Amino acid sequence: MNSFVALYLLLLTGGIACFVLYYLAQYRIAQLLRQRHPQQWKIIAEPDQGRPSAVRTWMRMQHVLRSSQPRLPELLRDDAITRWFGLWRVSPWLAWGCWFAAMFLQWKAR
Repeated sequence: MNSFVALYLLLLTGGIACFVLYYLAQYRIAQLLRQRHPQQWKIIAEPDQGRPSAVRTWMRMQHVLRSSQPRLPELLRDDAITRWFGLWRVSPWLAWGCWFAAMFLQWKAR
């Protein structure tokens, strides 16, 4: 197998792995919040009005993770949540970098 083909496949696989890591990090942050910080999780999981649902909880979690100030790990001072939060922030950038590099290799091969 050509080394460019192997690199191309490795970059595509790396991009997929980083996107999976992004969603895994969200799940792990939610799990740690449920276990270690039930009061804060209650704020996220229970809507102000209406019935709770998985989609609403996911949307509220996205809002908490993406809010600019103050950051969730800084508020909770939990090392595990801080690590997963860092992976959550970095993994999409790594994934897109891998995919753009794979697209560049594909373009160069023509």
